[in-house]
Amino acid sequence: MKVVILCGGLGTRLREETEFRPKPMVPVGGRPILWHIMKFYAHYGHKEFILCLGYKGEVIKDYFRNYHWNTSDVTLRLGARPEITHHTHHSEEDWTVTLLDTGQETQTGGRLKRALTHIDSDTFLATYGDGVINSNVNETIAFHKQHGGLATITAVRQATRFGELTLENTLVTAFREKIESPSQYISGGFFVFSKGVGEYLEDDSTVLEQQPFIRMSAAGRVHAFAHKGFWQCMDTYREQQMLEKMYVSGQAPWRVW
Repeated sequence: MKVVILCGGLGTRLREETEFRPKPMVPVGGRPILWHIMKFYAHYGHKEFILCLGYKGEVIKDYFRNYHWNTSDVTLRLGARPEITHHTHHSEEDWTVTLLDTGQETQTGGRLKRALTHIDSDTFLATYGDGVINSNVNETIAFHKQHGGLATITAVRQATRFGELTLENTLVTAFREKIESPSQYISGGFFVFSKGVGEYLEDDSTVLEQQPFIRMSAAGRVHAFAHKGFWQCMDTYREQQMLEKMYVSGQAPWRVW
């Protein structure tokens, strides 16, 4: 099943890194977070990727064009008849990666609409290039096919960014750091779509998270697959550092491969 990854945003909240490269190329453990996302999907057997490029898309193109060169031990024979021998094999050799220039100013729904021309099946996967999760993708696909809607959103629990205070007048009687509410879910940004979603995508200005989802939800065509495990987006430098520490310490829940 094909996987659409939206890679074209500016990533302004991570300006320390995105001034020089697109956010999907910001490293975690020495590899772009985009690589982690693709390894996650490939683990479940989904190895056909459509990357919707925009801001600094040439950086992503260069990364995959030179992938074998940059990940292999090589021997070079110089001279009039140069030859390169790659000595290293890797599990990404059976990936297919379509690099799709979807424009600098195109919104998320517009990028997804442009990707539809490269999808030849009724069902496909989609996500953003800045988040990781440890859910079972194939279970989400089975759920999507069972309910028959147009979209399945992987719903995740939202951790508060700040400590919660319990007050009696001005006295703090309890403090809980970054609690999670079992009933508070947000979109984790990992989707299963039926190709009919294109009916709700108008043009490059379409924001997927606004009118398309509002209209599909009102029509009863969106379902949520509740995931109670690990999920984390990478919006800020602090979150990038948190993911980095988890990965290098061997405590990265999304590393299912």
